[in-house]
Amino acid sequence: MISLSDSQKIGMGLTGFGVFFLFFGMMLFFDKALLAIGNILFVSGLSFVIGLERTFRFFFQRHKTKATSFFLGGIFVVLTGWPIIGVILEIYGFFLLFRGFFPVAVGFIRRIPVLGSLLSLPGIRALVDKIGESNTMV
Repeated sequence: MISLSDSQKIGMGLTGFGVFFLFFGMMLFFDKALLAIGNILFVSGLSFVIGLERTFRFFFQRHKTKATSFFLGGIFVVLTGWPIIGVILEIYGFFLLFRGFFPVAVGFIRRIPVLGSLLSLPGIRALVDKIGESNTMV
């Protein structure tokens, strides 16, 4: 089992609550307050999990400038009161930031018994293979 420090445990909780508030904010027709809370919790939880220095290094790499600007710009747009446009910008930035992780996630999910069989269905398999192998989503 993986051993986590206390700050990483706090970060996991903050990130989980952030994802919950983001999802709940979208379910309640893009509620500005819930989306803002979710964004703040998600980013702060990420910095607790991987550390503040590694978070800055991850977001502010030269080749991730476009992705970071879309993601953080989306958070800013949500905080200023345009939740639908902000969430669209955030989602695009999120996919650009984490596109290198998708093949790993798809490979992991394929090993899970029920989800792996769902990903093996004909229509879904082609889509998942395309997402898993595409690393040039610019």
